Amino acid sequence: MTTNGAHQAHQHTARQHTITALVMDHPGVLNRVASMFRRRGFNIASLAVGASEIPGQSRMTFVVNGDDATVEQVTKQLRKIIEVVKVTDLSQEDIVARELALVKVKTPSADSRAEVIQIVELFRAKVIDVGADTVTIEITGDENKIASIMTLLKGFGVVEVMRTGRVAMSRGRKAPVRAAAGSAKAKASKA
Repeated sequence: MTTNGAHQAHQHTARQHTITALVMDHPGVLNRVASMFRRRGFNIASLAVGASEIPGQSRMTFVVNGDDATVEQVTKQLRKIIEVVKVTDLSQEDIVARELALVKVKTPSADSRAEVIQIVELFRAKVIDVGADTVTIEITGDENKIASIMTLLKGFGVVEVMRTGRVAMSRGRKAPVRAAAGSAKAKASKA
């Protein structure tokens, strides 16, 4: 019974963690971050990068599989990278998280096209392109919503899928992050 309890405890602690990093918009930053993950043997389940609310800075959202110790190591290593301004582990916070997926589905007949459109409407997705025998769908939502619609669309024949990976932020209002002009990181990044 102890072994089973230990196994269950391990399963409970090994899960997906969402981490965000605010980084300077400098050439090679994404490569340095990805190289750190590779060197340390951390597996990135998803990575999304885009402009932030602060000019000259981008926000990276990582989904990392592992236990709390793994996430602690990831955040420590990220903080060591000069261009990283702030790292936040959102795993224990109440967050809003979304993913975007584009899915091209076979629709060789009018009937199959009508069925796909019904599924799209049911999931509040959008048809964004119609070809001679395919329909391209845009789906925004959490991973479960995307997995559910993908399960239904597989029966028609999925031609191509492109997913952004999770983007996330804490619910509610937080104070904005500003890089201190005199900080060591700001000085080092100007060098």
